[in-house]
Amino acid sequence: MSHTAHIPSHRKPRRGASKSSLRAGVAGGVLSTIAVAGAAGPAHAEPVTETIEMPTLTSGLASAVAQSADATQRVAFNLELTAQENAAATKAAQTAKTAKAEAQRKAEAAAKKKAAEAAARAEAAAKARADAAARASRTAERTKLAASSSSSDSGSGTASTATKSATKATGSAASVIDFVQAQLGDAYVMGATGPNTWDCSGLVQAAYKQIGIDLPRVSQDQSTAGTQVSLSNLQPGDILYWGSAGSAYHTAIYVGGGEFIGAQNPSSGVVQHALDWDEPTGAVRVL
Repeated sequence: MSHTAHIPSHRKPRRGASKSSLRAGVAGGVLSTIAVAGAAGPAHAEPVTETIEMPTLTSGLASAVAQSADATQRVAFNLELTAQENAAATKAAQTAKTAKAEAQRKAEAAAKKKAAEAAARAEAAAKARADAAARASRTAERTKLAASSSSSDSGSGTASTATKSATKATGSAASVIDFVQAQLGDAYVMGATGPNTWDCSGLVQAAYKQIGIDLPRVSQDQSTAGTQVSLSNLQPGDILYWGSAGSAYHTAIYVGGGEFIGAQNPSSGVVQHALDWDEPTGAVRVL
């Protein structure tokens, strides 16, 4: 027989069933009670009850919530401030871009204006040089013709007398002169051929056309349309020209008495002047 056979066991009885309950309440804090009852072995086992007191959470939780709300508000404020700063920066960039484009446009317009003004000045200077050259050419031609006339006439006064003592025009010449006299006061328009506006060669052409003679349209060709005659031997109806024969730039009709009628320029229109007002270079006779 074993020496341990009758020694009672000191092991705790096995728990066959358990029951738990949790009660929670808040009164200035949270008190939690956990009860555990278990039976080990026989149904008479004494229940075991254990109570745990939990810390108070109300004030700490409120503080945490307040801090979280404050942090959220600060984040929202920072986001709004950043959005406003970004919008302001975008608007400033757009304003700067618009201002730059406007400045460039004004600079380009000013440059174009200066270029146009410079071109206009250059054109005016070129025209002045051309006018001066034309006047010099007319002076040279007049000098040449005067020298030629002096060698062929008996005296220096003969040419002037012959020019200014022309008789009254008759026949076709009279019709030509009547026509140009009827146009006195009409306007000058470059390229115009009547009936109320003329350029120089348009008036000459129309005057001869009404007596059945077709003249070339432009001054250059009209200056070679007939027989070249000396300015000292003019007759009413002769065509006067300025410039050289074949490259004349202006024509008019000699009306006798040392005068001519022509469509001069836009400021004068059709006028009558003495030969010495702007002495012609030469003349041609068609009649």
